[in-house]
Amino acid sequence: MIICENLLFSHGAELHNYNSGDYIFAEDSTPKYYLQIKSGTVKLSSFLEDGKEFIHGMPFDGHCLAETYLFHDQKYAVNAIALTDCEIIKLDKNKLMEMLKEQPELFFKMYSYTADRMHYRYIIAAPFSFKDPLTKLHLIMNHVKSHFGSQEKFSYHIPYTRQQLASLTGMRIETVIRAIKKMEKQNMLKIDGTKIFI
Repeated sequence: MIICENLLFSHGAELHNYNSGDYIFAEDSTPKYYLQIKSGTVKLSSFLEDGKEFIHGMPFDGHCLAETYLFHDQKYAVNAIALTDCEIIKLDKNKLMEMLKEQPELFFKMYSYTADRMHYRYIIAAPFSFKDPLTKLHLIMNHVKSHFGSQEKFSYHIPYTRQQLASLTGMRIETVIRAIKKMEKQNMLKIDGTKIFI
């Protein structure tokens, strides 16, 4: 977790429940709260003009949501939608700022988290310069695997569906399905039922 839950609650945070599919916040809305996931998975996404959804990330237990928006006056450029049933800790923006002034070390903790997330964005942005679907998928899967410290071959279960991989890479689902089959033939990954292991 980014900030200790008890500390958040002691400064007036409240726990809110969201069902799968509920919006936690919508694009173009004004950021008013620090949001930290107690349990569940959220997708941060945008809808493109052709109606396709592009997924920027899928944070889960312990992660915070779009915290950088609390430090300027811009409206959200993405949607946060509960991918599973979620419990979200919400702390008013002004109370967060008071807490950061009282405990400045928390600001460094938040910044470290943001830096780690920016590193992830740079990693996943690189595949968009490649036309080869296998290269795109391999880069993203390897990054997720290394983030969780898994090293053994075929030891890590990729937590994304094929549709989510398509939304993360900007590819069509049919392209992702074909690429995954090719990757299995080339011994780059292993498929067990619908699960992908890398």
